Amino acid sequence: MDENPFGHSQYLLRKQLIKVFGGTFRIYNPSGEMSLFVSMKAFKLKEDIRVYTEEQKMHEVLVIKARSIIDFSAAYDVWDPLTNGKIGVLKRRGLKSMLKDEWVIMNAEDQDIGIITEDSWLLAILRRFITALIPQKFLGEIGGSPVFEFQQHFNPFVLKMDLDYGADVNRVLDRRLGIAAAILLCSIEGRQR
Repeated sequence: MDENPFGHSQYLLRKQLIKVFGGTFRIYNPSGEMSLFVSMKAFKLKEDIRVYTEEQKMHEVLVIKARSIIDFSAAYDVWDPLTNGKIGVLKRRGLKSMLKDEWVIMNAEDQDIGIITEDSWLLAILRRFITALIPQKFLGEIGGSPVFEFQQHFNPFVLKMDLDYGADVNRVLDRRLGIAAAILLCSIEGRQR
């Protein structure tokens, strides 16, 4: 078990695409050791995503909950289950995300602090209307400074994404909120392809 699952600057997120009910992600640290296990239940009207330190689901370390049922501009609260304190919010920009994915990063008081955007308009349009074979890339900023880059790998059977928080040298972004962003981008945006 990873002693500090939120302490790394790089991770690899893997999700098996062919699964009948629910979904699971595994997030690996730079040593190749699993740091986090993500469990999503099938047939939920409101997203309720749980993050654990192991597959046996004994130690819950993060909760991501949708505020409403099926909302185009959905907001997702990110909670620390140990303290029951809100870490922050990730909110999808509905209409703007139709052609190019865009999310707002908010603090625990629901104030905008940053933004997540898909890499380019042209590639975003090609992905939506021509081919889903072009891997996605997301950039995160807080206060105009980069805090992460997520790069998807092309693989038709397993969704893989590199998570790189190396640009956030001052750790402005709570890494738990950064991990929640990666999970949502791979689960919510990945469903629309």
